[in-house]
Parts: sequence; structure tokens; C-alpha cells
Amino acid sequence: MQGADTDAVADALESGDALPDTGGFAGEMDGVLARDVLGRYPLFVERAVSDEARLDPGQWSHDPTALADPRSFPAGSVRDERGTRQRWSLPSPDPFDTRETAVEQVRAAVETSIDAVDTASLAIAFSGGVDSALLAARLDAPLYVAGFPDSHDVEAAQSAADLLGTEVRVVELTHDAIERAVPEIARATNRVNAMDVQIALPLYLVAERVAADGFDRLALGQGADELFGGYAKVAKAPEDPRVEADTVRGAQREVVASLPDQLERDVLALRAAGVEPVTPLLHDRVVRAALRLDGDLLVDGETRKVALRAAARESLPDEIADRDKKAAQYGSLAARELDRLARQAGYKRRMDDHVTQYVESLVE
Repeated sequence: MQGADTDAVADALESGDALPDTGGFAGEMDGVLARDVLGRYPLFVERAVSDEARLDPGQWSHDPTALADPRSFPAGSVRDERGTRQRWSLPSPDPFDTRETAVEQVRAAVETSIDAVDTASLAIAFSGGVDSALLAARLDAPLYVAGFPDSHDVEAAQSAADLLGTEVRVVELTHDAIERAVPEIARATNRVNAMDVQIALPLYLVAERVAADGFDRLALGQGADELFGGYAKVAKAPEDPRVEADTVRGAQREVVASLPDQLERDVLALRAAGVEPVTPLLHDRVVRAALRLDGDLLVDGETRKVALRAAARESLPDEIADRDKKAAQYGSLAARELDRLARQAGYKRRMDDHVTQYVESLVE
């Protein structure tokens, strides 16, 4: 069983508690295959085996490349002699009574989860935004950022590191590095679509450098945008067609439900690069606090991640706590330069999904 210890998983199986104070789990225990409700650890089964049939040991794996035709095991599910069934669902708790209580509970959950991280052989992926800056401020570990020269992320990380009185190591991206990394990411994640590869690129290249420098664990601020209202589509609900929810709080739950798919990609890419991800902002105690936030503590006017920013002020300068950031694939310019390489290789924008076609050509 990867992630939580077997006692915690056994308790969760018995109680049905979806958030049993763990950082996630996936694997087999006493003949039961299980994956936590947020899918924080990847788990795969052979596609050809039906959900009702008995699953032999060689028909499941944490690594999709170990199976002939893998499919993701559903987050929140268990599988035993009775087949596959959903065991856990995200809870729907009532909001906090007051703003002050909400911010304090978020602060306590975030700080407790970060402070519990073992810093042995640990590095931090650092973009200069509030999520990764909380890790940098509270953990004694080196900081790394990936980006092309003059990219937003490199500039933001360097300025934030200055404010924190530390330094950040820059992994300078190049076209050669992208062309080499793309097929490696695609094979490790079993994905070739442009968006997935673009998102994984800066993570993978940072992780490669971190591993080369002798670290085998990489701390990331993953989950903060989903949990705390960091996305424009959440802020604009219900007008934004990318979400079905008619409230900000409903949109938050909708994007939280997308985490299993995203985390599967990121974990597999990072492992392929030689490091294990560490994600304290995805601990159950943080998730529980975030799910109790009312809409105006997620988004207030033009400000997103309202409660998290307020909670971060005890650890960070206001300039960092208030700072917006770009998604890594855009802030690092990885998406722009992958598009450029695709066009240089003859895959023009008038073609259907030209970047994905270019990725497929590199894998072949």
C-alpha cells in the first residue's frame, strides 16, 4: 500500500471516512485493492478484466507501463472478491460559522501539514506564488524553478526568493530539453495530448535536475488552486461554460473532483524523472478545511484563494501572499515553445490539434 499506513486504510475501509487524516493511499491490503477519494497515488488495472471478475496480483500496478492495457482504478473505490465498488465520496460539510474561524482553521491545517514534512533529501518546486512560497517559508530545503530565460516564473521565483531572504536554482529550459523530455513524459504517463504534456514538462525537467543534484523527493504546492478557488472558471461560475455548477462553492467541488486525473499525470511524470512528489496542501486536514469555505472565502471580486492568502500572511510578506501566478506551462513558456517546435516541424496551427500531432511524432 503506497501512502498511508495499513491501520489508517483499515480504519477508512471500516468507517467509510473519505478524509481519514492521511495524505492519500493506493494499493492492496489483505486482498482488498483501494484508492483514496482524491486519487493522490496512481493505481491501474488491466482493461480486459471486468469489474466483477477476480483480479490476480499481476493484473494491477502503480505503474501503467507494467500492464498490457492499463486503465485507471477509480479514485474512492475498493475491489475485493465482490468486484469493484465506490467506497468513499467527498463530504459536503456546512461552511464555517465566521470568516475568522475559517481563516484560522485553514491556517492551522496548512501550517500543520507543511511543518510535518520530513526535509531529508527534499527539494521544493518554487514558482514564487503563495502556494509554493508557503512551502519555502516553512521548510528548510532548496528551491528550484524551471523556465525559459525572461519567463514569468523565473522572474517571479527570483523576486519572491529575495523577499524570503533565500535563493532559487533556475532550471533553464531549452528546445533540446523539450524535444528529449516530451516522449519520456508521454511514455511514463501514457498520454500524448498537448495539454497534459505541456503541464508536465516544467515539472519533469525540474524533477530531473533535482534528482541529478542528489534529492529524491520534491515538495509541490499542488491542490491549492483546486481547493481554494484559484481558477478563473471557478471565480466566474456560473457564467463560465467550463463548469456546470451555478455557484462558486459548487464549482470548487467540481474542480476538486478533477484532481485524480491531474495527480495521476503529475505523479507518474515526477517518478519517471527520479523523484517522489510531496504534497502537504493535499493532506486530508487541508481538504476538510477547504471544503468548509463559503464562496466569498474562495473568490472575492478579483481576488482568488481569499482564505488561503489571509492564512498565509503569518508566514509570508504581503507582497507574496497577494501575488497572482500563471499556470506552470504558461509561466515557464513551455507551452509556447512546444507550440513553436511543432510549427517548425511542419505541424501548422491550421491543422487539427497540431501540438498533439507533433507529440505523437516524437513518441513514434
